[in-house]
Amino acid sequence: MIGQALNGDFGSTTRQRILKWLVFLMAGVFILRLGWLQIIQGGAYRLRAEAQAIKQIKIEPFRGMMIDRNGIPIVQNIPGFSVTVTPYQFTSVVAVRLAKILGVPDSVIRADVAKAARFNRFNPVKFAAGRDIDFSTMSAIEEQRDFLPGVDVITDPKRSYDITGNAAHLLGYCREVSEYQLKELGDAYDPGDLTGKTGLEKSYEAYVRGQKGLQFVAVNNRGQRVSSFNEGKSDVPTRRGFDLQLGLDAKLQSLAEKLLEGKRGAVVAIDPNNGEILAFASMPDFSLRELSGRTSRGYYNQIASDPNKPLFNRASMPNYPPGSTWKMLVALGCLQEGLITPNTVLHCGGAYNYGNRSMACHGAHGAVTLERAIQVSCNVYFAQCGMKLGVEGMKKYGTLFGFGHKTMADITEEASGLVPSTAYMDKRYGKNGWSKYAPANWGIGQGEILTTPLQLVRYVAAIANGGILLQPHAVRSVYNNVLNKTEVMRYAATDLHLRPDYVRAVQHGMYKVVNEPGGTASSLRIPDIVMCGKTGTAQNPHGRDHSWFVCYAPMDKPQIAICAMVENAGFGSTVAAPIATKLVELYLKGRWPADIRSPGFAAPPSADSAMPEKQEKSDTVRKQPAYTKKGPFIVSEK
Repeated sequence: MIGQALNGDFGSTTRQRILKWLVFLMAGVFILRLGWLQIIQGGAYRLRAEAQAIKQIKIEPFRGMMIDRNGIPIVQNIPGFSVTVTPYQFTSVVAVRLAKILGVPDSVIRADVAKAARFNRFNPVKFAAGRDIDFSTMSAIEEQRDFLPGVDVITDPKRSYDITGNAAHLLGYCREVSEYQLKELGDAYDPGDLTGKTGLEKSYEAYVRGQKGLQFVAVNNRGQRVSSFNEGKSDVPTRRGFDLQLGLDAKLQSLAEKLLEGKRGAVVAIDPNNGEILAFASMPDFSLRELSGRTSRGYYNQIASDPNKPLFNRASMPNYPPGSTWKMLVALGCLQEGLITPNTVLHCGGAYNYGNRSMACHGAHGAVTLERAIQVSCNVYFAQCGMKLGVEGMKKYGTLFGFGHKTMADITEEASGLVPSTAYMDKRYGKNGWSKYAPANWGIGQGEILTTPLQLVRYVAAIANGGILLQPHAVRSVYNNVLNKTEVMRYAATDLHLRPDYVRAVQHGMYKVVNEPGGTASSLRIPDIVMCGKTGTAQNPHGRDHSWFVCYAPMDKPQIAICAMVENAGFGSTVAAPIATKLVELYLKGRWPADIRSPGFAAPPSADSAMPEKQEKSDTVRKQPAYTKKGPFIVSEK
């Protein structure tokens, strides 16, 4: 009885109903879970199932911008796209297919990939033929992705230029890193990476290059991406390069290039108060735009083989005889040594004779004082001064003003020039193989004396500011976007300890060159600007004379110093001097020459949009700071 009662209670209708609902509930949970796994999450799990490995992809950073003194970003970046190949997955079939898409021989791609494989077979690399591809090429690669294992398309920023003109030799350009650099730099660069090749792009590479980011993705057995890894939480973001604030004036640079069109020569302008480069033009030049992204082999071959050598930086690389622009240095040397005074009178009869040598002058000037000799550029006066100063005296004061040595400007291409010594002359010609007449020739900037336009403008700036030799430089400050600070660059400034009255005498002579009748550049006097200058016509054994003009303005409070040089152009007063005069007018008065069409300039952006912190003009430092391993300049935080 008891057993029957228990069996009746256990199999009651209530219990059967509960059991039935529990079965339905459990079946529903399993069905929902199966639907979630198969339908909702099925794609993700399928990708995980297909994934064979985790692939590390490096993301290229944007290089730092370059911004001119007026807040105009003149060098920026735009997105580009490049093809990468992972060498260990690269096959002959892939090479043929990819070459057909890119329109190049497959042997070219094979060679580049084989070169990269020597460094790392498992690291995706860029190659020349796959750089800066267009949208149609990118689409073709995406369409054939299943047949191109190990091939990817990445974002690869390239430079853009918002400047009327080029400033090519100052700003510089980037090229693919060489095998030698890859060995030297280690993990910092990969095959196919770009690095600064010339100019500021090279000298500030460590600042502007930025830091690569890392993206981790799961790939299948064909090397194709199937999903992100860890939902992107392990990825490392890129870090944009630091921005450079330049002293360059974009308008002045544009005019300098226009004035040099069709000529071979250079113009360098600096601020004589701090050494900032305001303009740096070398002509003929080349287009930086053509060297950004994928460079046309035809264009590069064209400029590399051009007999006018547009790749050659004439502003700081060639060694030229300075001609009469050297005469102020000879004057200051003789004054400092007590060999003459500002009132010393020397006679000019139209020629200077030494033994069987004769040096012609521009005229018979008669009794000549120092200021008059500078005004009329009297060869006889300065030949005599050269003889008084002698070989070692010339060497002493040439070296004092920085000649014979690089200026250590923050650009990468620079020559030292030459100021000969007795030892140099003996070595070159033999002890009895050169004439004691040599210092007379050097006194007028001829013979073995060799300089660069950059050296000459620094020397003229030192005369303008009363005797402070400045280190020319293009970069005023660097914005550190990691520390969110503007780091002001500091440069060398050396007091030459020249007597102020001697400097004033030379300055007055340069004033008379431009502003008084009989001056060699008096036809270029500017009514509302007091400009001081000196013409130069340097003899050239290989052709016509070189045309020189150096100047600064205004006389009392100089704001700009200029050196203009045109190869094989004749008199300095007729070719180089008008170029410099127009640049002075633009910089000080904002007057664009009426005979040259103005390209127009966009209004500069606000200071906040150009640089995160407002820039202030730094004062000249009068003592020589120590150089650092970063280069001939040091950084101070602002």
